[in-house]
Order: sequence, then C-alpha cells, then structure tokens
Amino acid sequence: MPSSNIDKFSDIRPYNDKEIQPAIKRVINSEEFIDAILSFRFPKLSKMLGFVLKPLLRQYFLFKWGNINSIDQMQKVVGVYVQHMIDSTTTKFTYSGLDKLCATKNYLFVSNHRDIAMDPSFVNWALYTEQFKTVRIAIGDNLLSKPYVSDLMRMNKSFIVKRSVTGVREMMKSLSHLSDYISSSLKEDSSIWIAQREGRAKDGFDKTEPAIIKMFYVNGKKQKIPFAEYIKSLNIVPVSVSYEFDPCDQQKAQELYAKAESGEYNKTEFEDIESIVSGIVGQKGHVHVAFGEPLSGDFENADDVAEEIDKQIYKNYYLHPSNLIAAEQDVDNIPEQDIAAFKARIQAVKPELQDTVLKMYANPVRHHTS
Repeated sequence: MPSSNIDKFSDIRPYNDKEIQPAIKRVINSEEFIDAILSFRFPKLSKMLGFVLKPLLRQYFLFKWGNINSIDQMQKVVGVYVQHMIDSTTTKFTYSGLDKLCATKNYLFVSNHRDIAMDPSFVNWALYTEQFKTVRIAIGDNLLSKPYVSDLMRMNKSFIVKRSVTGVREMMKSLSHLSDYISSSLKEDSSIWIAQREGRAKDGFDKTEPAIIKMFYVNGKKQKIPFAEYIKSLNIVPVSVSYEFDPCDQQKAQELYAKAESGEYNKTEFEDIESIVSGIVGQKGHVHVAFGEPLSGDFENADDVAEEIDKQIYKNYYLHPSNLIAAEQDVDNIPEQDIAAFKARIQAVKPELQDTVLKMYANPVRHHTS
C-alpha cells in the first residue's frame, strides 16, 4: 500500500514490516502478557516461581521472535501455531468452494461469526492451503483494551473497527474511514475478512446486519457511485464456518440464559480474552469452511444484500452429526458413537442451560432446510 495511505490509515491498519520488531519488543516486555501466559500454561508454578519463570519466558520469546522483521515471517510463525491447533483440537478440517474463486483476485469475505479468533484463522488456513493470499481481519476495538493484545492482533494482519466511538459526527467519521480502508485494501493488495454481524452468533442463528453493508457503501456514496455498482465492485463472498463442537457453547448459553432470566448480562473484565483462549484450545471436532460465490446481482439496498449473504451462508453451512442430533433429523443415519458422544456433551452442561445449547446446535439445520 502506498505510503500516503499507510499514513492515512495508521490508526486502524495492520502493522507494516518496519513496525513488527518494535511491536514484538513491546509485547515481550509487557508484564500483563507474560503474566497471562504464565497463569495459563503454569497456573500453580507461576504463583510460587513467577520471579524465576518470567525472565526465562522472555528469553524464550526473544529466541522465537527476535529475528522476525516482516509480515510474511510473522505469518509463517502464526501458521505453525495454527497447524498445531488444528492437529490438537480438531478431528478433521475441510473446506469447499475455493475452486470457484481466483487466487489472484481480492475478495471481501463476509463470514458467519461463531468464534472470535478461530473463524478468520480457519478461513486463512483454507486460503493458504490453496495458495491464495491470506486476508486482513476486521476486529472490534472492544477486544483491544490491553495494549499487548492490540499489538499481537495488528502483527497478524488485523485492522481495527472502532465500536467504542460515541457521538453521531464521530461515528460517521469512523465509518467513512473504515469504509475507505476496506475499499483501498481490496483495490490495492489484500482481501478482507469481516464478520456478518457485531458479536458472535450465540444462538446458532447466523444473520447479517444490514448496517455492515451500509458501512461498506459509505465510501461509494461519497464518490457518488450507484449502490448496485459499488457492491458488485467489492467482490463480496459469503463464508460459512461450521464447528462440530463449539468450545464456547456453555459460555454462550450462560449469557443467553442470564439475559432471558434477568434481562441483562454483564461481562467480566477478561471474559473476551478467556473466550479467545477457550476457542483456541477447546476441542472442535470436524470444522468445515464453505466459500460461497461472489455476489453479482443488481442489489437495490443493504437489506437485499444481507438477505443474499444469509441465503448462501445457510445453504452452504456444513451440517455435522451434532447439528442433526440436536434438531432430531436424519438421526437413523448417524453412527451410535456420534450420538452417544453428543449426548454426553449435553449431559455435562448445567441442566438449566441444556435446552439453550441444543437450540444452538439445531438452529443451522432449521435455517438450512427452510
């Protein structure tokens, strides 16, 4: 991307090559980052021997990351972690639809949203496997309250969606800036991944927010480009990511249950970070990423675009045995061990949350067949 654009988008864009090493140093020197790693990997030892483990951990990261000086090098390091995650937390990873896309084109991948970190990671892994360029990832600033988290995300090709902005004028300025960045990125050098909605679909109901589409068009409207023409130019591709087992299913159900019972749910300070960790290390079973076809119709408004994205996401969603068992459909064709495993998973959930978790797994079947 030209230097003028780098300066223009410096507040939201991913880091460039020159910024990688300074960011790595900030992360390694962050007490919060080192404490977080120690408490996760060595919860008991860190309390007694933290003063010994901290310098050792810093030396380890310096050894592993000290010579990384480019985005490409960082992507290779991340790729090793993703491969390990797939090997250790999935029984199978598959994808479909990339044969209908072109590896030399840039696309705006609009994806359903089940997991904060894993959705774009699995999309990227499928693209990487087929020699497509990996995407730039849209991430809400609500997840970046810790400076080290922001550094880690922006080192890994993430750009910032400013959700915490208040005031109509500031919100419009922020939306215009984001819309401009997405357009510039697609025109020049990178595909984009963005979730179809703000926040994860906690009930298994994947629904595109028309507000996301309106944000895309802010830049087109500014240039007086007709809506249908601008939407077509973005190369929007709907993406369905489906997990046989959602590592955060019980956490999501707890939130839905609390809202149903008391009308509200208050997150704890580190809940988003905990969800990211749970999504990464939790068992997922079979994961499938289905890429749809680029939107090519002459759409009149954001609602029509959102509806077409939803249709493709529902149609292409890979239904796992867990989905079919929860929806009580085609169960006769499912092996007994799969039925037993899913029932055991549900029984391990708090009794008051079991119906909510079942609906979470059943909803994709109902939308797929409706």
